[in-house]
Amino acid sequence: MASIKRIGIITSGGDCGGLNAVIKGVAREAYALGIESVVIPNGYAGLYNLVELPEVVFLNAERVSRIEASLAGSEAGHSRVKISKIKDEKKYDRIKDGLRKFGIDALVISGGDDTGSVVVDLTSNGIPCIHVPKTMDLALQPYSVGGDSSINRIAVFTRELKTTGLSHNRVLVIEVFGRYVGHTAMRGGIGAEADCILIPEIPVDFDVVYSHMKTTYFGRVMRSDVKAGTYIIVVAEGLKNANGEMLYDESAGVDAFGHKKLAGAGKFVRQQLEKRLKTAPEVVEFMKKTGLYAPGVYETPEVREVMPGHLVRCGGSSAFDVTFGYKTGAAAVFLLLEGKAGVTVVNVDGDHIYYEDTSAAIQRREVDIKEIALYESLGTCFGRKPEKYAHSFIEVKDRIVRHL
Repeated sequence: MASIKRIGIITSGGDCGGLNAVIKGVAREAYALGIESVVIPNGYAGLYNLVELPEVVFLNAERVSRIEASLAGSEAGHSRVKISKIKDEKKYDRIKDGLRKFGIDALVISGGDDTGSVVVDLTSNGIPCIHVPKTMDLALQPYSVGGDSSINRIAVFTRELKTTGLSHNRVLVIEVFGRYVGHTAMRGGIGAEADCILIPEIPVDFDVVYSHMKTTYFGRVMRSDVKAGTYIIVVAEGLKNANGEMLYDESAGVDAFGHKKLAGAGKFVRQQLEKRLKTAPEVVEFMKKTGLYAPGVYETPEVREVMPGHLVRCGGSSAFDVTFGYKTGAAAVFLLLEGKAGVTVVNVDGDHIYYEDTSAAIQRREVDIKEIALYESLGTCFGRKPEKYAHSFIEVKDRIVRHL
C-alpha cells in the first residue's frame, strides 16, 4: 500500500455539476483515513504555477463544510491548459518542485478527455495521478460527473421554451453543448419531448427534417381551436450535414487543446428550414387556412434559434451527480493508497471500485445509434428516414454494473 500523507485536488476543463461533490468526496475520505488534502487552484495553470504560490488551501473539516456539493462549478477553479504545450523545457521539473514545496504526494484530477490526456502525460513523467471522469458531454466511458445535471437543465429549458413557441406559432431550434457526440442533445431532447433531435452521429437530411416538421407542426396548428402550435428541434453543436462535414466557426479559432470551436449549428438548421418554407406552395395555403397570412409581412412560419449556452452547465447539480461525485472522489483516495496511478475511476457499485487505464477511459464514446430507431418508432425525428427497431431479448441473471 502506497504511503500518501497529502493529496492535491485539481479540477480542469469545463465547469459542470457534481464537481464540488468530487472535491468533498476526496477530502472527507482522505480525512477519515488520516490523510491531508489541499486545493491546487485553477486547474493545470495552477499546477504549473504551484511553486510560485505562497500557500495552498487545506481542506480541513471546517473548510470542507463550506463547500456546497449541490452547486455546479468548482470550488477549486478551472483553466483550459495543456501541460505539454507550455513553452517551458523544465515544466515537469517545475511542477515537481511545486508539489515538493507543499509536501503533496499525489494528485486527484477531475476532468474530461483533454484533462485525462494530461493525467496520462503527468503519470508518465513520474507524477502519480488518479482521474475522476468529468464531462457534461458524456463522451467518456461509462459515465462522467456533470452529464446528468446538464441533461436535466437542457430538458427544462427546452420544455419551458415551448410556451414562447406556442405564443408565436414558432419553430424553435435549440442548440446545445456536447462537442462531437450527441448524448446531451439526445437525452435532453427526449426528456423535453422535442419533436426533432439532431446529433453528430447521424448526418442530417434536411428534406426529412422539413417533411416531419411540416406534417407535425401544420397538423398541430390546424387541430388547435385557437390555431396555435410549435415545433421543437434540439440540435447538438457538433452537427454534421448530409456529407458528414461538421460545422465550424472558422473565425473562432481553436482552444488550448487544438480543437476547433464549434458554433453555428442552430443557425444552419434555421436557414435550411427557412429556405424550404419560402419555396413550398403548400406553406402559403397553410398560412391562409389558419388565418396567419399577411401578404408581404407574415407569409411563412417564423423559425428562431436559441442557444442556452453555459446556462446548461451552471447553477445546481442533480442528486445523481452529487452521489456519483462523492463516491468516485472517495474511490480515488482508495486507488492512490493501493498504489494505482494513471487510472480513471469508472464506478463504485456496492463494495466494488471499478477503474481502467486513463488512456482507455478517454476514448470517445458516441451515441449507440441502434437505439435511435426505438425513439423514431415513438415519433421523434432524427434527421433521417426512420428505421425499424431491430431488438433482441436478454434475461439478466447475474448482478451487473449499471450506469445512467
